[in-house]
Amino acid sequence: MNGATSLVKTMLASGVDTVFANPGTSEMHFVAALDAHPDMRCVLCLFEGGTSGAADGYFRMKRDVAGTLLHLAPGFGNAFANIHNARKAGSGMVNVMGDHAIHHLQYESPLKGDTVGISQTVSHWTRMSPDATSVASDGADAIRAARSRNGQIATLILPADTAWDAAEGPMTAAAPPALRQPDAAAVDAAARQLQQPGAALMIGGVALFGAAREIAGRIAARTGCRLVCDTLLARIAKGAGTAQIEQLVYPVTPKIAQLADVASLTLLGAERPVAFFAYPGKPSLPEPPGCAVTTLCAPEEDITWTLNALAEAVGAVNTEPVRTTLNLPAVPTGDLTLAKVGQTLAALLPENAIVCNEAITSGREVMPHTQASRPHDVLGGTGGAIGLGLPMAVGAAMACPDRKVVALIGDGTAMYTLQSLWSMAREGLDVTVIIFANRGYQILRDELKNVGVNSYGANAQAMFDVEGPELDWVALAKGHGVPGTRVTDADGFARVLRAGIEGDGPSLIEVVCG
Repeated sequence: MNGATSLVKTMLASGVDTVFANPGTSEMHFVAALDAHPDMRCVLCLFEGGTSGAADGYFRMKRDVAGTLLHLAPGFGNAFANIHNARKAGSGMVNVMGDHAIHHLQYESPLKGDTVGISQTVSHWTRMSPDATSVASDGADAIRAARSRNGQIATLILPADTAWDAAEGPMTAAAPPALRQPDAAAVDAAARQLQQPGAALMIGGVALFGAAREIAGRIAARTGCRLVCDTLLARIAKGAGTAQIEQLVYPVTPKIAQLADVASLTLLGAERPVAFFAYPGKPSLPEPPGCAVTTLCAPEEDITWTLNALAEAVGAVNTEPVRTTLNLPAVPTGDLTLAKVGQTLAALLPENAIVCNEAITSGREVMPHTQASRPHDVLGGTGGAIGLGLPMAVGAAMACPDRKVVALIGDGTAMYTLQSLWSMAREGLDVTVIIFANRGYQILRDELKNVGVNSYGANAQAMFDVEGPELDWVALAKGHGVPGTRVTDADGFARVLRAGIEGDGPSLIEVVCG
């Protein structure tokens, strides 16, 4: 058995059975080892940003880690943006980054790079295996690290000779260490604070979906506090039956207005809210002066335990949350607008769907209409690096093959990782992609106004639009093996969306609004 085989067997023994891969020459022994183990599912991504984005989406829905296979420092560099997004989302993943054989590293070969350095800038855990006999134990440690603290980025660097040299048997990853829990005094103090006027409880992580969201809803109903969450979220349950929650908006001025009456803000599984960017004359922190901000439970700590303890402290164990009631709009007709896209989506979205939202500007007009639709999960951007939506949909569909995935993507961001369409087609994933043909980076047009520039000329326009030539998403989809349709009216959008939802494989809808 060589080192590569010991690593694959270690991954399987530890419950890691999916790898999103973009291999190169240095990883060929690992590829051969993967090939010899058909119980490992290997998904080829045609760009490394697809591997990391897919591993992120997989973790968000599976709540367990997948592997990625990356080729030296340049390959890791290509994956970097979506590893950054995964880190901000609190997603765990095990990156296997190949490197040159140790004896070859003394030479300045073309692909030589600082593999340790580039990993350490974004990974929580980094290790380079020194020899083949260490690979199995290093792999087990990487898996344990990736599962720790609610999900971390772990990167194992595998020099080629450690993959091809003889190794011993595989290992099984140990369970991650227990999560830290706040002490009783902190829980009691938070319980008292939440029952005071102007109190808000801000939740994140696993508190936003499943049983933990129910507990948070009970606490809010019992204490009368506002239950809020941040703007950018890894995953949130929405639709009928979910405990009502208020999400902070993106623009800084209305975000400040949302929190204007908050006297205290208790953070549970969430970071302190902050403006996405700095703007001239505007504050970075949106809460009002004098607001007491307390971290009861950090995102990497035991969120579920803390919610249960807090519910016990405020007497909310048997309290019924205030729930969202089902309210489906009629399917609109006539001219197509973003509001009608949202109404149609709300009417047709199936129960238990997964919505991957990277329609950065269009989504602000579309998503509010789905608040009272059938129950579903929404995955969103977290780290601000665009190009996440399509590969995230790949990972979510791999993690939950029994659930419909709908991806809402702006045309500018979709161009970053459009290769993910090919992976959807190859794997036969049940994903309906909706591309908003903004013909440019609309978010940048808005941000220029936010910094006080209300008019601009040809140079700025050339950097904001994606026209001349115009992107043809039907052709792009077809070229990647995905059937696509362009729609310009509400009737056509409803017809094509219904067909996509009722179908089993991938499809794409290019939305052109007047």
